[in-house]
Amino acid sequence: MKKYCCFFLLLFTFFGYSQNLRLEDIMKGDEFIGHQPDNQRWSIDGQTVLFDWNPNNEIDNSTYFWNKSSKSPQKVTTSNPIYDLDFMATQKDYDVVYYTNQGVLYAYTKSTKKTKKVIQLADRIASVQRSSDPNIIFFQQSRNVYQFNTKDFSIVQLTNFRTGKENKSSKEVDSFLKDQQAALFQFVRDEAKADDWYEAQSKSKKEKFPKEIFYDKSSLEQVKASPDGKFVTFRISDYPTQASTNVEHFITDDGFTQSKKAREKVSDKNFSKHKLGIFNVEKDTTYYVSFSNLSGIKDAPKYYQDYENLKDKSDYETAIVMQSPVYSKDGKNAVLEIRSQDNKHRWMVQLDLVSGKITELDHQHDEAWIGGPGIPGYSFSSGTLGFIDNSTFYFQSEATGFSHLYTYNLKTKKKEALTKGNWEVRNIQLSNDAKSFYITTTTTHPGNRSFYKLDIASKKMTGILTNDGNYEVELSPDEQTLLVRYSYKNKPWELYVGANKPNADLKQITFSTTPEFKKYNWKTPEVITFKAEDGTTVYARLYQPKVENKNKAAVIFVHGAGYLQNAHNYWSTYHREFMFHNLLTDLGYTVLDIDYRASDGYGRDFRTGIYRHMGGKDLSDQLDGKKYLVEKAGIDANRVGIYGGSYGGFITLMALLTEPGEFKAGAALRSVTDWAHYNHGYTSNILNFPETDPEAYKKSSPIYFANNLQDKLLMLHGMVDDNVQFQDIIRLTQRFIELGKKDWDLAVFPVEAHGFKRTYSWVDEYRRILDLFNENLLQK
Repeated sequence: MKKYCCFFLLLFTFFGYSQNLRLEDIMKGDEFIGHQPDNQRWSIDGQTVLFDWNPNNEIDNSTYFWNKSSKSPQKVTTSNPIYDLDFMATQKDYDVVYYTNQGVLYAYTKSTKKTKKVIQLADRIASVQRSSDPNIIFFQQSRNVYQFNTKDFSIVQLTNFRTGKENKSSKEVDSFLKDQQAALFQFVRDEAKADDWYEAQSKSKKEKFPKEIFYDKSSLEQVKASPDGKFVTFRISDYPTQASTNVEHFITDDGFTQSKKAREKVSDKNFSKHKLGIFNVEKDTTYYVSFSNLSGIKDAPKYYQDYENLKDKSDYETAIVMQSPVYSKDGKNAVLEIRSQDNKHRWMVQLDLVSGKITELDHQHDEAWIGGPGIPGYSFSSGTLGFIDNSTFYFQSEATGFSHLYTYNLKTKKKEALTKGNWEVRNIQLSNDAKSFYITTTTTHPGNRSFYKLDIASKKMTGILTNDGNYEVELSPDEQTLLVRYSYKNKPWELYVGANKPNADLKQITFSTTPEFKKYNWKTPEVITFKAEDGTTVYARLYQPKVENKNKAAVIFVHGAGYLQNAHNYWSTYHREFMFHNLLTDLGYTVLDIDYRASDGYGRDFRTGIYRHMGGKDLSDQLDGKKYLVEKAGIDANRVGIYGGSYGGFITLMALLTEPGEFKAGAALRSVTDWAHYNHGYTSNILNFPETDPEAYKKSSPIYFANNLQDKLLMLHGMVDDNVQFQDIIRLTQRFIELGKKDWDLAVFPVEAHGFKRTYSWVDEYRRILDLFNENLLQK
């Protein structure tokens, strides 16, 4: 009888959702929704907007343009080239701007709208940089810096970087036999004297080139000239040779498997070594900057006290990595940012190029890890750092617990906060007159991205675009017009233009959604809050079915990435899941999508709430979400399922393996099962290193709790996943086999990596997930 009931139920399910939403449609993603525009930008003259788009569902995006005379956006072709602002960030004050294309140096004149090829050589030209002299630019070729005078077309090589080691001449090599020969024989002394004379004559007639700087087998990075061209800074880096992982590909064009190398695993052996060098062009000398006196650089992390072999360590000095300097407009001041590789320190320093000495300006320390919007993360990508005037620079910091905008005056040594409050500054742009900032913030709601103008002197913020949703704003070169990419919870991204003033009308210029997508009345999930067990406010998206369809079953969705926000008021990157949740509510399910602890958008304490214990507060937030569903939404506590991918898959595993009986069924997609096998950058932020903090890894890894499985578990994984690798799920599978566990299934996808690309894989994956919930959460 049970089999017949299940068969009837599945038939009902199929016909129920086939009349509204079909997996075969929604799992097409943007092909079903409509490809939305992105990478929006202005042309150099500010008359045209450009963006990447694919309205005709071609293989990939193309560049489109729109201006006031356009009836609709048009594709950019070779017959109508339009120059955008990609290479204009540091050249907006010049009529003639320089840029490279395919290694060729070009000049574009704004006033005449004409392009000229300037230099084309076999060796590619790159990294164009303006000088403090408007007639001089710097560029790089074969890793060396050249000074190009655009007025008289003279080119001077400023640096002479060389791989390998410096070879000493025979005259510089000391040995007993060499000294003995010179002492015994006049012939040897005469020959040496003649060689010296000819060498001196040759040098007097030879053009002087910069002294060679050898960097052996190291990596030469971040080569940058000072604005006056008198100095060149560079970084020499040595990276560890940790064993890489291999990913086996089984479906290939020749029928043979292919093994491809992938990332390394987290380890304290992954520390790299970096040196910041300065080449003095006028003196033809090179020297290196010392960072040994930075505050806290020799302080061992606090967690060392938990381990007998580390608690008394006295020779600790954290490894660091530094960025290249940022210069004031007059070139007289240089500041740079430094990050510790144990993720716990961040320094801002002033650099004296003449002496090579640094002055520490700001030190930030966090026993968990440094992070937040506008602050370089574990990959040390660029954050917010620039000069307002020749003595004042700006940056972002989480000093108050939320990322805010600060200034520092090098003359007065005064640090000042321009913004404050329990909200974050997300994006920053300095105005043309350097009297204001245009900032994107979460002032109105953690799930909004609102656009303001901030007056520097008064610190007054004027709202320009503050309705619910996300406003991605690009200012026209004259700052009179806004190019806006906007979306709402149930409204995908589109492009708009409008005047740069508060509450201006926005004209929509792209219409991307397909007729098929528009046919369905997409729900607007409510963003709700509930209290976690420790009193923290947690945000979540709640999808409610119609009252007459409600079946008292619920599904909790766990977003991936950990540090990511999904309970917001704009279109989600999880658009397939958004549509799947609409399908679930059509079937009577209630869905809760939680921004659990460590999610983006809620400040430092929320972000670091999982330090040294993944699967701690981030999992208890899911349990408190379930409690909310039972107490506030009328859900049966015995009919709640959970699912998610990547980090969401990990939390699903931790839910079933450390809190058995709480969830009737769970689906874990591409999930981490053992953090000691994940990548270095992400994991070391949160759990330190497996060699120094093994307990953090043990209590955070599902594989150690495999013996607790008692609820229905479905695992799904791509076999060519080079992020969370297939080995991860295979190791847990072997544990289940050895432990004799029965309530689990594994579905593998031979051609899929971490992010699935093929519709048939998405459909198969989510059909299995839907069947899992239907079979285990609905009344039999």
